[in-house]
Amino acid sequence: MTAPQLSRRQFLALSCLAFSDATASSWIRRAPRQGPLGPHPTPRPGIDASHVLQEEEIKGGKDVIAAFNEVRQIPQIVDGIRCQCGCAKHPQFYSLLSCYEGPKAMAQTCETCQGQGRYVFELHSSGKTLDEIRAAIEERYG
Repeated sequence: MTAPQLSRRQFLALSCLAFSDATASSWIRRAPRQGPLGPHPTPRPGIDASHVLQEEEIKGGKDVIAAFNEVRQIPQIVDGIRCQCGCAKHPQFYSLLSCYEGPKAMAQTCETCQGQGRYVFELHSSGKTLDEIRAAIEERYG
């Protein structure tokens, strides 16, 4: 019994797929992990949630509002966490708490900021220390 013949078009299509798959998988294996964006900040003395948006100011659904409400309860902890979405590179952002402050609070639209805020609240509520929370953030996002 003979093997079925491939048309030239089928052969070229399969060759392209095989080449692109091999190239992509080798590139993915070599791609470096981004790694940490820098050290976590030291919580500022006397920090409070006075600049965190209130419910009526938030543009977003109930999950977004819940994230803001949770962060508002633990500003001294959230201020000791570096945001992992990349905003930490901007000088006006000191910590994850910065993402929740002001009329243009980034956490209104950034799912990474929201997820981190909610995760920090969950960990803090379960009794984790700031150092343990930082380690968990690094593990999940870092």
